Amino acid sequence: MRTLLHYVRLYVLIATQYVKARMQYRADFWISSVGMVFTSIATVFVFWVLFHSIPDLAGWSFDEILFIYAFYLLSVVPLQLFFDNIWQLRFHVVEGSFIKYYLRPINMMFYYMSDMVDLKGWVQLALGVFMLIYASQRLGLTWNLWRLGVLGMALFSSSLVAISILTIAACATFWIVGSFPVMDLALKIRDFSPYPMTIFDGFFRFLFTYLIPIGFVAFYPSQFFLRPEQVPLLTYFSPLMGIGSFALAYFVWTKGVNSYTGTGS
Repeated sequence: MRTLLHYVRLYVLIATQYVKARMQYRADFWISSVGMVFTSIATVFVFWVLFHSIPDLAGWSFDEILFIYAFYLLSVVPLQLFFDNIWQLRFHVVEGSFIKYYLRPINMMFYYMSDMVDLKGWVQLALGVFMLIYASQRLGLTWNLWRLGVLGMALFSSSLVAISILTIAACATFWIVGSFPVMDLALKIRDFSPYPMTIFDGFFRFLFTYLIPIGFVAFYPSQFFLRPEQVPLLTYFSPLMGIGSFALAYFVWTKGVNSYTGTGS
């Protein structure tokens, strides 16, 4: 417990300094935040156009898809707030600046990830909560303390999966010089997360469930709330998938940082 509190205090100190520096460029924050809002609205508009032509998608209504998308937005908030520095990993490794993270007697993943905070994550959090409430009202879903607790646990495990997928992809930079295509591919695959896995054929459903488990980012855990009377068996494995995915990502990260030797200059 003492170690956990120590890391919490460290994170607050590091994040506070970063936020102070970033708020010197407030126009950048507001412009990027507005851009994020419009990107999310554009995605919802695509769903609306799709359902305007097709009443339901493999048995899923527009409001159910909206709920899954809201769940997705909330599940990737921790990735933006606490792990956004993963996008810069390839630059630090190639330029040699990653070596500085070896010089502190604290967990290296913690030190590296806490070095950047994406403030837009708070905007996405607000947007996700708004969409979730709106979709819940449209679907007639009721919430109580038990369901909110299940929602919190489901979002936690979903966040671990989302974080793990991009972390593993980013770690390719420890072995591949031009690793951006790997990261870009992981991002493009993650963009399928808000869609029901049942719309994909057998191969892609297997791929997105067991090999690159984006189905556990939003679709499978959201079934606890959308269709509680017919929850797929896979839904109950969401916590294990989250913990297992993060354990694998941390293993790959450790292997990567142990193999890093700097630029040689």
